[in-house]
Amino acid sequence: MSVGSTTPESDQSLRGERYEVEIGPVAHGGHCVARHEGRVIFVRHGLPGERAVVEITDGGPTSRFLRGDVVEVLHASPDRITPACPVAGPGMCGGCDWQHATPAAQRRLKGDVVAEQLLRLGKVDVQVEVEAVDSPPGQPEGLGWRTRVQFAVDPATGRAGLRKHRSHDVQPIDACPIAAPGVEELGIEAHAWPGVASIEAVSATGSLDRAVTVVPAEGADGRMPIVELNRAVSVFRADDKGRVRKVHGRPAVREVAAGRTWKVSGGGFWQVHPAAADVLVEAVVEGLEPRPGDLALDLYCGVGLFAGALSERLADSDTIIGVESSRQAVEDAIHNLRDVPGARFEVGTVEKVLSRPGFLRRADIVVLDPPRAGAGKAVVERIARLTPRRVAYVACDPAALARDVAYFAGAGFKLRSLRSFDLFPNTHHIESVAILEPAPRAAKREGARGRR
Repeated sequence: MSVGSTTPESDQSLRGERYEVEIGPVAHGGHCVARHEGRVIFVRHGLPGERAVVEITDGGPTSRFLRGDVVEVLHASPDRITPACPVAGPGMCGGCDWQHATPAAQRRLKGDVVAEQLLRLGKVDVQVEVEAVDSPPGQPEGLGWRTRVQFAVDPATGRAGLRKHRSHDVQPIDACPIAAPGVEELGIEAHAWPGVASIEAVSATGSLDRAVTVVPAEGADGRMPIVELNRAVSVFRADDKGRVRKVHGRPAVREVAAGRTWKVSGGGFWQVHPAAADVLVEAVVEGLEPRPGDLALDLYCGVGLFAGALSERLADSDTIIGVESSRQAVEDAIHNLRDVPGARFEVGTVEKVLSRPGFLRRADIVVLDPPRAGAGKAVVERIARLTPRRVAYVACDPAALARDVAYFAGAGFKLRSLRSFDLFPNTHHIESVAILEPAPRAAKREGARGRR
């Protein structure tokens, strides 16, 4: 049923058209699926089972599908709640996808997404129950957890805010409810940032370290704006090639997790939820079941988190090798594990390092934590050639995980177990740890080869 329009942009666009629809199942990416006259609409701000009016935000008469926002709820789901943030709604901030759903409903939706992706892309039929993660002390469930926030700056006003959904436009904000208190205490939203394109704010876990990385706007004169933030903070500057240099303060932040203090230099990767490092380490170590004497491989190792955790289960003389493309991260990893004699690290892309002649002929256990795009077929096949006993795959994207699980299956590995964690509450993002091992036929071949 069509319920009118709000001035479509042109004859080739349906933007602004409004349709009354029944909202169907959740889909990957923070939206649900609805249909109007047979055409699929990917709908944000709705929930399965609702009857709602949807306004089209993207697509035209010949598009394969449309995108839209719920602008009026006619029959609400019992899982619907009022968002904690005043700009978590249609046409506003694109950061949070599910603030209108209860935390329990969010976990069910995310579990459905992981299961659907694994079935469709990985040909693996599993039920996925997403595990809740404790909120930071004193914070309501799902809020106050994000220790790293990427603010965008409106070039017209110089105000910091967050990007709108599928847009370069900036939504000004006074505060972000999912940001950690240490981020909000800096007061970034209250200051003007002339000549700046974006600011990443970091509030480290387990220490009082805070940092901001400033990215100049295109065409800026190169001078850093003088901004007096509300708390002591280290300042970094990133150039257009992604290189980061210290301007003021400490050269790194100190994160505390898994029984260690970790040096993470400016611009380096670290999980954004304060509980994430411990949660993921526990899942990886439990799944891999490392043994003394194992040769362990940590791919996309960053500053050495999983290598450090595995080293606690291995003897000092055992070998653990980390591979990471960022030279600065490798330098941090070497510093962080300087007390582990058997740890060494290689700089380079994982695919290239694994392809080096004579790099490794075998590995007993492997952990990989690739970027959102996943590892890919070439890396999976190179891991399989090392004939590991177990592989732990840490994934932040269900589609990439499912695709790579299919590649592992083609290389003779099966999915042994899967755990998923709600480490990004109120967003569609989810972190999973998949444990893979040689399928029975492949394992039998390996046993026969070992007896020769």
